[in-house]
Amino acid sequence: MRILKCCFLAATTLFASFAVQAENGVTDQSIVIGQSAALSGPAQGLGLELRSGAKLHFDQVNAAGGIHGRKIQLESLDDGYEPDKAAANTKTLIRDAKAFALFGYIGTPTTQAALPLVTEARIPFIGAFTGAQLLRDPFNKYVFNIRASYFDETEKIAEHLTTVGVTKIAVLYQNDAYGKAGLAGMERALEKRKLRPLITATVERNSTDVEAAVKAISAAKPDAVLVVSAYKSVAAFVMAMKKQGSAAVIHNLSFVGSVPLAKELGANGVGVHIAQVVPFPWSATLPVTREYQELVKKAGRSDYSFTELEGYIAARVLVEGLRRAGKDLSRDKLISALETMTRTDIGGFAINFSTSNHNGSNFVDLSIIGNGGKFLH
Repeated sequence: MRILKCCFLAATTLFASFAVQAENGVTDQSIVIGQSAALSGPAQGLGLELRSGAKLHFDQVNAAGGIHGRKIQLESLDDGYEPDKAAANTKTLIRDAKAFALFGYIGTPTTQAALPLVTEARIPFIGAFTGAQLLRDPFNKYVFNIRASYFDETEKIAEHLTTVGVTKIAVLYQNDAYGKAGLAGMERALEKRKLRPLITATVERNSTDVEAAVKAISAAKPDAVLVVSAYKSVAAFVMAMKKQGSAAVIHNLSFVGSVPLAKELGANGVGVHIAQVVPFPWSATLPVTREYQELVKKAGRSDYSFTELEGYIAARVLVEGLRRAGKDLSRDKLISALETMTRTDIGGFAINFSTSNHNGSNFVDLSIIGNGGKFLH
């Protein structure tokens, strides 16, 4: 009997050891948060800006003593906006870096590659920079979307265009999961209005080869074009369309990277439209934008961006979830804490999570590039 008791105690101790190890990334002093993002390559502006915005808040929280005495340690790995690298990075973050949660991934094809690993590891996956339905449907208890969906964005764009009488709408989409998600959203929004895209064309991810697309779309003479790609290829398309003499108004989803796009286009950017899923960063109307601006100024800068603000907001949501989860932190407690954030006010930006809904926002605004690369809304 004594031997059985000893074996039972040993097994119990071993099980408890595994249970503790299951909550990787948490010590008395720190919480490791993992991120895979485009920090190099043609889409690097997106990853760098989102990470910068998140660190504005994480650094602020850490300077004030952290969360229940623990400081946030953001471990960011570069995937260059390539799915295979994102998957490899995710394995590294989970198995080697022992990340407690994953945060701020960039793009649809990259998050699609990471998603099976997230589900298998049962690790919270928060604030991805994508509006794709694959993170929303079917419901995944580990995924928390802070931004509006591409369906929300394309609905807003279609509503705007058809309200002003524009019905000849072409779509140029990136030939991957992101592009197809945007195309599906616009087809859905147009079908609701008994319309369909005038013509569609594709561009490869991380490519600026738009010659064939420009030839096909310009020949169709659309009044507007929705481009579902990142800023380098969008800039190449806009300038090539202008050389063709096209007067079509160019619209983009928020993922494009607004500030990098404006910089790429220069004077050619005037009149280009972009949907946005966060408030106007240059406005002082909302507390969240004022607080963001103050942190940027404290960092010795004066440049704002939509993507950086999104990173800041996403970090605030994660931090609020960690605070609500309490000192005895676990992944299950973080998930439950985030699910209590119903009608939560993040400085004037509303977040609505629940046990059956992990889509925090459906906020969409429309912006336009004006003179000097400045944004109007």
